[in-house]
Amino acid sequence: MTHGGAAHEQRQALGARLRELRRDAGLTGRKLAESAGWHESKTSKIEYGKQTPSEVDLRTWCRLTGRLDQLPDLIASLRNIEAAYLEFRRVLGTGTRRRQRMISHIEHETKVMRWFEPLLIPGLLQTPGYIAWVLGRVIRFYDVPDDLEAGMTARIERQQVLYRGTRRFSFLIAEQALYTTAGDDSVMVEQLDRLLTVMALPRVQLGIIPRTAVWETVTNNFVLYDNRLVLVETTTAELTITQPREITLYGRLFDVLAGQALTGGAARELIARALESRRSG
Repeated sequence: MTHGGAAHEQRQALGARLRELRRDAGLTGRKLAESAGWHESKTSKIEYGKQTPSEVDLRTWCRLTGRLDQLPDLIASLRNIEAAYLEFRRVLGTGTRRRQRMISHIEHETKVMRWFEPLLIPGLLQTPGYIAWVLGRVIRFYDVPDDLEAGMTARIERQQVLYRGTRRFSFLIAEQALYTTAGDDSVMVEQLDRLLTVMALPRVQLGIIPRTAVWETVTNNFVLYDNRLVLVETTTAELTITQPREITLYGRLFDVLAGQALTGGAARELIARALESRRSG
């Protein structure tokens, strides 16, 4: 799906929701346009995704249909149209450093971060050797400019948020992430040792979901930044989710996963077991 295609689909979805509000209010398209002081065709163009409404338009729509309670969600949808779908080929167009800086900006504005990873160690907890392997594979897979050193430096700089300020971090990783190989055994031993170290940080909580945990719902990696946005990575793009009802759902999912996770001594035991498999191998 292209960025433009995604935006068009989102405009259509927004228009469909507005059409439902109009119909529920018993208004014709002509009557709504007349009451709003718009050209008659504007209502139809908005409802079928041919025209993007402004925030003022949305406020007028909600007022005339008696559904001002829907306004925050609709505005979030509107703001999401152009920002929601960023193809990695565009994000990584100049290399990996730019994306690290983009995420760093979000992290510095966040008070509570909730991060779930099913296959890899979260970026803020990665060692230099692990970072080099992961970013190297990203550069090769997406065939983007090779700025590995700059990308590594930017990711390592991001990790300073763990030690500064009063932010709180909750990391959940699937047990598989302890065994997914990045580099070789020496890289993994260093990385697993790093996990044991960060578990002692006062504002960091690390939970590990055992591989025998009951399956609850479809998911992939995601990061919740307070209750204002969620970043989700797919193979082709990074999704920025800002709709309140979707953020609520991701918060609910995180709580479900956290309920399955082992923490403290039990989590340390899982890490120690993975470490032993690397050292004895």
